[in-house]
Amino acid sequence: MRAPTVDEAPVSRAGRAGADGDDGRLRSVRLFWRVFWLNALVGAVATVLLMVGPWTVSAPIRLIEAVVLLAGLAAMLAVNAALLRWGLAPLDRLTRLMTTVDLLRPGQRLPVTGSGEVAALIGTFNQMLGRLEAERGASSARALSAQEEERRRIARELHDEIGQSLTAVLLELKRLTDRAPEPLREDLRYAQETTRHSLDEVRRIARRLRPDVLEDLGLVSALAALAGQFTAHTALRVHRDLRPGLPPLTPDTELVLYRIAQEALTNAARHSGATAVELSLAPADGGVLLRVDDNGEGTGDVPEGAGIRGMRERALLVGGELTIGARPQGGTRVSLYVPTGPTGEERP
Repeated sequence: MRAPTVDEAPVSRAGRAGADGDDGRLRSVRLFWRVFWLNALVGAVATVLLMVGPWTVSAPIRLIEAVVLLAGLAAMLAVNAALLRWGLAPLDRLTRLMTTVDLLRPGQRLPVTGSGEVAALIGTFNQMLGRLEAERGASSARALSAQEEERRRIARELHDEIGQSLTAVLLELKRLTDRAPEPLREDLRYAQETTRHSLDEVRRIARRLRPDVLEDLGLVSALAALAGQFTAHTALRVHRDLRPGLPPLTPDTELVLYRIAQEALTNAARHSGATAVELSLAPADGGVLLRVDDNGEGTGDVPEGAGIRGMRERALLVGGELTIGARPQGGTRVSLYVPTGPTGEERP
């Protein structure tokens, strides 16, 4: 096949643009004639009824005749409105979906009903939603990957640079404490304890930024360590129920499960007023089910913040289904179901 020349390319693009414009005008004309014929049908029925009915109009018009004419006009307008509402109902549904659609809750589609340009408009909107969801998923994957890489870099610098510096300071303080006179030793011991506490805090932050235990020992051990950290450093009592026999999971899936559990526990500790949390992980229906239940005040009507929307974005990366709602006993339940294949790959 001969490739188009440089001179031919603009002509073909112009031709396509003209064809698209002609198609748009044709659809507009079809919609115009559809509305026109609905109105014409109502007018024709009204005219036929006036012609064959026993009604007459005097000059000057009498009161009873004016009432009959006004009643007929009202009936004609009501029938016309009903027909138009029926004909344009798919557009109303499309408008409602446009105002409520959320790309973090994929799969929202309208059934293609109606005919002609109405069905074409609904189908085009559904296709646009599919493209937007795919593009949002790809951009979220890139953003979260960059975020995880930045977390690793910061954790490495905290551990290697600040951690080593604080360790050196701690050793120097110990040396000075052993050689200082008695009146100064108490102050040096206090400085030692402060430095040791700061070193432990730096290490804890580094572990939260980069869960080495997840890479070294796996998801169950990482979640157990996470529950222990929240029990030790917050007012929460975290009960864990981590079942064995999980299906094989990809590293991305394990990281998503860990991060969503971490965010759910953080929200429970900071915002819910909860005193107890149950963290569970178990195989379920060809996948895994992560659940975090707290006994706090619940979510109520508070709009979703950046943390919850980040959880939804992470869940979409592995084809998971995230639900957040009230528990039957009170409090909040965060559930994440991730389907897996026989080899640990997520289902398409």
